[in-house]
Amino acid sequence: MAESSGMSPEQLRSLLISRIRDVADYPKPGVTFKDITPLLADPLAFTALTDALANRCAEYGATKIVGLEARGFILGAPVAVRAGVGFVPARKAGKLPGPTLGQNYALEYGAAEIEIHADALSAGDRVLVVDDVLATGGTAEASVELVRRAGAQVAGVCVLLELGFLGGRERLAPVLGAVPLDALVRV
Repeated sequence: MAESSGMSPEQLRSLLISRIRDVADYPKPGVTFKDITPLLADPLAFTALTDALANRCAEYGATKIVGLEARGFILGAPVAVRAGVGFVPARKAGKLPGPTLGQNYALEYGAAEIEIHADALSAGDRVLVVDDVLATGGTAEASVELVRRAGAQVAGVCVLLELGFLGGRERLAPVLGAVPLDALVRV
């Protein structure tokens, strides 16, 4: 599928990956951090990414974007604007005012919880979950469960970058079923 920027999927992938910087031994020794700030600073790359994700939003019939803290906010908000749909931030527990709906999930070093406002989604909503990276899949799995608990339907999960060697896609497969999982770049 050609993107609205006029790029083929291969051209888009090449552009995006060329703007993602590897940072060795961050945040701890042995980890290679995928830094997307060079991509965000490049208007051509950031626009191409936003267009590609907005196309997925339309393709999947989404009515809302749920962006995962924190880089999912940076990616998801402009996609929502471009696609003409609402944006819902999924935040770490205790960061949203008012009544919230939360979902716990396991990390390799403990547990965490994400929350959305209790009234942010309704039964008629079709939600596209957007984040920067799919690693082990824990946060994505929690967001899918949270969207469903809120009464909405998950239209799809889209990420900029999938770290395939960490098994997130396999972890999400039984949770997603037929719901599409789309990574613009897979490494």
